[in-house]
Amino acid sequence: MSDSLKHECGIALVRLLKPLAYYEQTQGSPLYGFNQLFLLMEKQHNRGQDGAGIGCVKLDMPHGQAFMFRDRDPSGQALTKVFSRQSEAYDNMVSDGTILPEFPQTVKEHFDFGGEILVGHLRYGTSGNLDASSCHPYFRKSIWPTRNLMLAGNFNITNSRELNESLVARGAHPIFSTDTQSILEEIGFWLDEEHTEIYHELRDKENLSGPEIPPIISERLDVAKILRQASKNWDGAYALIGLIGNGDSFVLRDPNGIRPCFYIHNEEVFSVASERAALMTIFNVGQDQVHELPPGYAFIIKSNGTASLEEIIPPRPKKHCSFERIYFSRGNDPEIYAERKALGAALAPHVLDVVEHDLEHTVFSFIPNTSEVAFYGLIHEIYRRWRTDARETILAAARNGTLNEALLDKLFIQSWPRSEKVAHKDIKLRTFISAEKSRTRLASHVYDISYGAVREGDNLVVVDDSIVRGTTLRQSIVRILASPNPRRIVIASTAPQIRYPDCYGIDMSEMGKFLIFQSAVELCKETGKTEVLREVYEDCIRQSKKHPSEMVNHVGRIYEDFTEDQLARKAAELVTPRRLNWKGELVLVFQSIGSLHKSCPTSLGDWYFTGEYPTPGGYATLNRSYINYYENRDGRSY
Repeated sequence: MSDSLKHECGIALVRLLKPLAYYEQTQGSPLYGFNQLFLLMEKQHNRGQDGAGIGCVKLDMPHGQAFMFRDRDPSGQALTKVFSRQSEAYDNMVSDGTILPEFPQTVKEHFDFGGEILVGHLRYGTSGNLDASSCHPYFRKSIWPTRNLMLAGNFNITNSRELNESLVARGAHPIFSTDTQSILEEIGFWLDEEHTEIYHELRDKENLSGPEIPPIISERLDVAKILRQASKNWDGAYALIGLIGNGDSFVLRDPNGIRPCFYIHNEEVFSVASERAALMTIFNVGQDQVHELPPGYAFIIKSNGTASLEEIIPPRPKKHCSFERIYFSRGNDPEIYAERKALGAALAPHVLDVVEHDLEHTVFSFIPNTSEVAFYGLIHEIYRRWRTDARETILAAARNGTLNEALLDKLFIQSWPRSEKVAHKDIKLRTFISAEKSRTRLASHVYDISYGAVREGDNLVVVDDSIVRGTTLRQSIVRILASPNPRRIVIASTAPQIRYPDCYGIDMSEMGKFLIFQSAVELCKETGKTEVLREVYEDCIRQSKKHPSEMVNHVGRIYEDFTEDQLARKAAELVTPRRLNWKGELVLVFQSIGSLHKSCPTSLGDWYFTGEYPTPGGYATLNRSYINYYENRDGRSY
């Protein structure tokens, strides 16, 4: 993705199912769980660079000793800082003799993260402040183990205000900060209710003494029941990991399966991650040993290690986020790799039409590096089509006696599809620009060109993951790609046209900044149809007081009178830099919705392209986003 765009967070859980001594003997270290958590987070570092946090629960700790721990950091290189800080603390205790690694019990007693249950979180902030208090895991404390709760998630809840209001109606005093706090308090409320009910049952009806009660509460605590009560009114997307102080743990996924969640479970470990490939690599397991958590389900492991897969919310139509497949997840997942190649291949017919099938004078490339796999898909499909055409030409020439060396040279030398690494991104310069107030001129130098790779008069086809705001295209990419003076620049997006905001975890809610929306507005002005902008605003205002379940997509009417090609042509005009001394043509090519679904058949979440949201909260966000645009207000719409 050429535009800078924050997105889904990353989660990780390592639940050891054997004593620490077992891992010291079999893996050579009592820190096996801690080390695996670090590696699991490192393999997902692409999912969060605003902060990182880790948490730990130790089982069966004696009275008077802490059993839950947490460390968080909101700064750059947060993952490295958190683990370096804890590793240094461990090494210091080994050096002074406090910890004897060959005796794992000393690790558990003295090292905060020497426990059996460890959780990790990588944050990309889409709401709240970017400080330590907004980093996961969140923690709800009590002197009763079964009332302690730690929570980390990859999620966005659209109705956190309503959830907070329900807490207030019960007499609580929640702090209105983030949707994470809302979820923590909602689960915590029902956890308290469950704890209290069991406590009074044991004390008042079964006449048990105080010391007898805690282990029985722990045994009887019904985590699935708590989650069903807490989540029944949630609207949004979520993959949540929860740790309870007694040692119960769970992972819960939203009923549409919008956010990704995978796990492995064997005799030694239960582990969860946002990305399947991370689990495959870190635990050295095959694809068939990594399972996708079903939408609406929770995987629950009690403190004694017993596990169950429970339906919490009735599953709804699967709407896995297609941006995970297009861009966000790392491309080494076997399915995602194949799908990204398919997305690139699907662009071939349109791209070939744009360059008039002139392979002799066309160079294929990609920008940024995350679109490399899709580029392979495109160029392989171009090769396949070229081979088919060349074979037919050769056979026809052989039949009519015109096959000669000149024809073969033309086919295999002059018309052979050319691919080059055309553009390079200067990461350090981009980092500097992000802190610089006067960015525009500096941003034009974020990318550099491979001089000599493109000849004057060539077509230059560049694959991009998606085009959201078009800012980087306008400020940098088009300018640098135009420097060798190609006849035509074709930016081919593996994603369809982004027309609507997201509210489920991607920082993409300000619709007025979307390039395609800007194109539609300009076309409305040019064709004398600006009244539709006002009418849509008035309709959005009228329905703004309704419950989200009663809202409809009025914004779609702005696009109705224009074809995808018209919008693409206007978008190309908008991202062409002014005062650019280049006389060539810029063409933007977008993936079709049909090709997207064919390429990514299991990930049908496409609301940012179609405006068809999987939950009512999506329509409420769309409504607010358009009102904010029309009233010239900046800021997120949820």
